[in-house]
This record gives sequence, structure tokens and C-alpha cells, in this order.
Amino acid sequence: MSPTTGTPGANTAIVGARAARAAAQAKVNLRLRVLSREQSGYHQIETVFQRLDLADEVTVRTGVAGRSIDCTGDVMPDVGLGAPEQNLAFRAAEAYREAAGWPDGFAIEIVKRVPVGGGLGGGSADAGTVLRILEALAPRPMGVRVLELAARLGADVPFMTTETPLAFAWGRGERMLGLTPLPRRRVQLVVPPFGVSTAEAYRWLADSRPPYELAGALLPAAALLSWTEVAEVAENDLAAPVEKRHPEVAAYRRALERGGAEIAMLAGSGSTVFGVFDEGVRGLVAGDVEGGRLIETRTAAHVVPIRPIE
Repeated sequence: MSPTTGTPGANTAIVGARAARAAAQAKVNLRLRVLSREQSGYHQIETVFQRLDLADEVTVRTGVAGRSIDCTGDVMPDVGLGAPEQNLAFRAAEAYREAAGWPDGFAIEIVKRVPVGGGLGGGSADAGTVLRILEALAPRPMGVRVLELAARLGADVPFMTTETPLAFAWGRGERMLGLTPLPRRRVQLVVPPFGVSTAEAYRWLADSRPPYELAGALLPAAALLSWTEVAEVAENDLAAPVEKRHPEVAAYRRALERGGAEIAMLAGSGSTVFGVFDEGVRGLVAGDVEGGRLIETRTAAHVVPIRPIE
């Protein structure tokens, strides 16, 4: 594995603190190519991750009895997020505890603001932020080995564990190159009233093409130095199968294009659609996205630092 720049905890060590809080910033994929499918069923990918200002709030307390997680927030599903052991943030803390032999107990509190099941990486951001916080609090930090833990949790988690806002990634998402941040841009998110399962999106894609196709050539990182260059290579291989089954997604994407978005595409595996706008462009208003929720945010030029708390 080739760690990206901005490894977890690199500039955020907190000596003597037992608790800390951080923003778990959402992401969009400015490019998502799904390449060869391995016999194991996993796909190789090529992607460009961009963090957003939109974020959950994650607090981790150590030196407590037991191990727990509590999630609240306006975007929480009515049925909740399932059992603690199924929560990616809880699993991240358990993985760190097992690998580092610390902490004996932890309490995780998450205020959810990133829509659940929308392709914005909220769960992965929570998990990556838990790993960042534990690494900052740890009496003996693990260094880049934390990225190995992150890679076992999901393709988005390694990026969310780093301190870089923009990265080119490939393989299963664990091979990364941190990029110079692009100028901040306005982003509009259109969130449909339904989610899309990542597993289903990949299955739909697999069903639509040969199972063991050859991987394409990797995109040169030099093609990602400006928004104009990014717009030329922006694509998402999961968009076609998702839009085929959910025509609303295609309608929202076209609405963003009509509103002047320089880039308009599916976020991750969906169901959210995002538009990137140059300054001064009108964009959409709530009445333009019938049945969907419109969220305003911006691309991030840095990762929000971890803050120690009492």
C-alpha cells in the first residue's frame, strides 16, 4: 500500500487528552471508474476523492468503562443505523483497539448531518474520523499502519483517515496520491427520498457487462490540476445502471446541468446527485428538484483539525 500525504495524526497529536472531537467531512467522487472484477468479487477502482464542508460531528472519549456508540441527528433513518457491531465507526474503534491494545474502553457520539445511503461517504467519514481521533489521542500512535486498518473497512475509509482534502486513488481505494487542493467551489447536492445500496449498484453494473473485463489505463494525476481539467475526465461508471433503475436520478442530474453546473454527476454509488458550480452561477432553487432535498455546501480546501475536549 502506498500511503497518501497527510497521514492520520501527522499534525494532530494531542498529548494527555482523553477525548476529542472532529468533523467527519462528506466526499464526492469527481471520477469513479470501476475496473476489473477480481475472482473474489471485488472490483478494482480508479477514483478522485474530494472532501466537502458538509460533515457529521464525531466525538470519541477514552478512559471510560465499556464500549459504546450513540448516533443522533436530523438525517437519521427512522429505523436507526442498526446494531453497534454493524456500525462502521464502532468497527473502526474496535479494529484500532485490537491492533494497538488501546483503549480499553471508548464512547463514540455522532451527530449525523450527511444523508445516509446517499453515496456521500458519511459512514466511511465517521469511521475514518474515529481512527484519526484515536491516533491523535493514543499514547503510542500507530502511524501509517492505521491506513491498513482503514483499508479493511471499505474503499472510502482510507481516504477519510488521511488529512488531505483531494486525492487520486486506485486498487481497492487503498492506494492513494494526495493532490494539491483545487480552488473552493460551490456544490449543490440533490438528495432523493430513497437510497441506493452500494452492493446493489455494483451488482447492477456487473450484470450489464462482462465479469472479468480488463482494467483500463490509470488516469495521469497531472490531469487533475484545475477544475477545467477535472471536468474533462469526470465520469462515474455506476451512473448508467443506477439511472436506469431510478430515472429520478437522471432528472436531477439534468436539472443541475441546466442550472449551470460545470460538473453534474452521481455521488459515489448514489442516490445523491451533485453539481459543482463556478462563482456567480445561479444554480438550483428548492422548487427545481421536485421530490428531492437540496443541500448547499462547498468543496473543502483542508481537513478540519481535531479538537481536544474536557
